[in-house]
Amino acid sequence: MLLKTIDLCAGIGGIRKGFELTGSFINISASEIDRFACITYQHLYGEDASHDLTSEDYKTLLEKTPYDVLLAGFPCQTFSRAGLEEGFANEEKGIIFNHIAEIIQRTRPRAVFLENVDNLVRHDNGKTFYIIIHTLEEKLDYKVIGVTYDANGKPLYRGKDFIRNSRFFGVPQNRPRTYIMAFDRKRYGAIALLGIENYLPEKNDWYLYEDLNELLELGADAKYYMSSGYLETLIRHREREHSKGNGFGYKIVNAPEIEHPVANTIMATGGSGKERNLIFDPQDGIAGLTLPSKKTPLNDKGVRVMTPREWGKLQGFINYAFLDKEGVDHFSFPSEITAVQQYKQFGNSVTIPVIETMAEYMLNCFRTLGELSVE
Repeated sequence: MLLKTIDLCAGIGGIRKGFELTGSFINISASEIDRFACITYQHLYGEDASHDLTSEDYKTLLEKTPYDVLLAGFPCQTFSRAGLEEGFANEEKGIIFNHIAEIIQRTRPRAVFLENVDNLVRHDNGKTFYIIIHTLEEKLDYKVIGVTYDANGKPLYRGKDFIRNSRFFGVPQNRPRTYIMAFDRKRYGAIALLGIENYLPEKNDWYLYEDLNELLELGADAKYYMSSGYLETLIRHREREHSKGNGFGYKIVNAPEIEHPVANTIMATGGSGKERNLIFDPQDGIAGLTLPSKKTPLNDKGVRVMTPREWGKLQGFINYAFLDKEGVDHFSFPSEITAVQQYKQFGNSVTIPVIETMAEYMLNCFRTLGELSVE
C-alpha cells in the first residue's frame, strides 16, 4: 500500500521526494505559486504544481481528493491575536498557515508534516509557534510530536525539540530547520497515540559525504570566481566587523586548516548565502582574467562562490535523490531556469536526506498505530 501525499508550498518538491524515497508514499497533488519553481517541478515530476492553496477552488478539489499525509514547507509569517481567538474563516487571509490549517480541518489527513526556518520557534517572541501548536493540538485535535500536557491540561514543549540540523543527517551543511509532525487524534485516539515515540529523530546513521571536501567539484568555471574588487570589499568589511568584536563577514569554508569542513546554511536570496560559503579553489589561468560580467579582474587568491551543482549536492537533489538503480543521476533543471533561479530554488528547498529520515519515522509511527498495511 502506498500512502498518498499532497505537497503544499511545494517549491521544487524536496519534501515529497524525501517521502517518496522510502518507497511507501506517492504524491497526488501539489501547490506552488512561484512561476519558475513550477517550471522546475513540472520538469522533475511531470506534474503541474501551479495551484493556489489559498483559493476556494483548490480547497474544494482537495476535499474531493482522498489522501493520507499533508506536506508543507510554509513561509514564516507574523500572526495577529486573531490567529488564536477567531475561526479560520476570519483569520488574516495573508497567513499561509491559516489556509493550511483550514485544509487540514476540511480534509482530515492521517498525518501532517511541516517544515520551516529554525527561527519559527522564536518568531514574534514565540507567539507564532505557540499559535501553530495551539491550532494543531486544540483547534484541529492533532497530536504534535514533541508536545506533552501538564496536570492542568496546559501544553508543554521546548522549541529546540522541533529543530534539527542537516549536518547530522549525512550532509555537510550547517542547516537548522524547524520540523513539525502531527497525527490525527480523532482517527487514532489519544490512548493509541501515547504509544508512539514523542521525539523526532536527531540524526541518521549514514552519510552522503564525510565532509565538504568530498562534495566540492574543484576546478570550477571561471565565472564562479570572485572579482578582485568585490573580494577586497568583503575583506575590508570583515576586518571592520572583527575590529568591533563581531564575527560577521565572508567565510572560506574549505580553508586548508579546517580538517572536516562544513558549509554554512545556503539561502534562497543568494547574497550572504554565497559570501559565507566561499571556496578556496586555485587553478592556473584564473587570476587577473577579465570577464564581461565582472567590473574588475578575477582575484588572485583562488576564491570563488559555490556552484549551483554544489548547492544541489548540499541539499541532496544532485548525486542522491534522483539516482536510478544503475547510479545514473536524473536530476536536471529545465533549460530556461537561470543560475540565479537555480540558487534560489535550492536555497529555498529542504535537505532531502533529513526529510527521508522524518518520513521513515512517520512510517514507524503508522506501524505502531496499527496501520498493518503499511510495509
